[in-house]
Amino acid sequence: MPRKPPIDPVRWTPPPIDPLPDFGPAELTIVPMPGEGPEDVVADAAGQLWTGLVDGRIVRVSPDGAATAVADTGGRPLGMHVARDGRVLICDSLRGLLALDATTGTITTLVESVDGRKLKFCSNVTETSDGTIYFTESTSHFQFEHFSGAIMEARGRGGLFRLSVDGSVTTLLDGLYFANGLTVTADESALVFAETQGRRLSKYWLGGPQAGTATPLAVHLPGYPDNISTGADGRIWVAMVSPPNAAAEWLAPRAPVIRKLLWHLPDRLQPKIRPQVWVLAFDADSGAVVAGVQMTHPNFGTVTGVVESAGKLWMSTIAFPALAYANLGDLG
Repeated sequence: MPRKPPIDPVRWTPPPIDPLPDFGPAELTIVPMPGEGPEDVVADAAGQLWTGLVDGRIVRVSPDGAATAVADTGGRPLGMHVARDGRVLICDSLRGLLALDATTGTITTLVESVDGRKLKFCSNVTETSDGTIYFTESTSHFQFEHFSGAIMEARGRGGLFRLSVDGSVTTLLDGLYFANGLTVTADESALVFAETQGRRLSKYWLGGPQAGTATPLAVHLPGYPDNISTGADGRIWVAMVSPPNAAAEWLAPRAPVIRKLLWHLPDRLQPKIRPQVWVLAFDADSGAVVAGVQMTHPNFGTVTGVVESAGKLWMSTIAFPALAYANLGDLG
């Protein structure tokens, strides 16, 4: 791993925690992948799943679990989305926003820089029916391998961007606390986006009297939201990576020099996430939680992506060489 870049932490008060309904376990089917860390999972019109591995490979997964490597970004693929024309849109931490021709395996670069600076942490991407593409960047100062540096800094350096059909890129929001998952509501009235460190979901309105503004959807979450997707019934599925790290949140409002010192400790001494399987579904209008799963499993956890496909809820992770799914009918 490259040498750690310096961090410049500030005092920051984490949001409070509001409890959510408890959801029980579900029967999981584990689907092995040919490599580590399938960070996101998306589904195409034919019911095939797509994911990206830590070594850069983009993998197509049939509904029965057979995995085939289709391409290699040469970077670290993160959030993905299947576009209307069948291309697989890919956020790559090292290369920016990419598009994969699913038939030929050819990868093209859509966005490499914004406002004259290179993208550092392209995180998630979605598209509206008019062909407009929207994407997030978690932080403008760190790449994926040093994502914990952004959390330790506690600076709002994430953003939300629009790629118009004419190729122009516009910054819609900045100052976000680790902007991450992104999806379009079923009626396309708004985008829903997650801020992992902010522990909240928000709406960016695309139409109506609030167009061009952001409003809260669900705040004070009891865990860190990652990639998100819109279900067939319009609910917003959210991958919850883990509950808040107690040590990190205790340190955030205290002297920044403490976090500077901790950052330089070996990785084995840094706080670790305890893997669990945790996904929640939110009502797109009220923000109420309407379904979910929370459990532990010896071979899967630390969920970072979630998508509905053919009656199943598929999940991805950065911590295991596998995807997993549960039957939607068992989740409420």
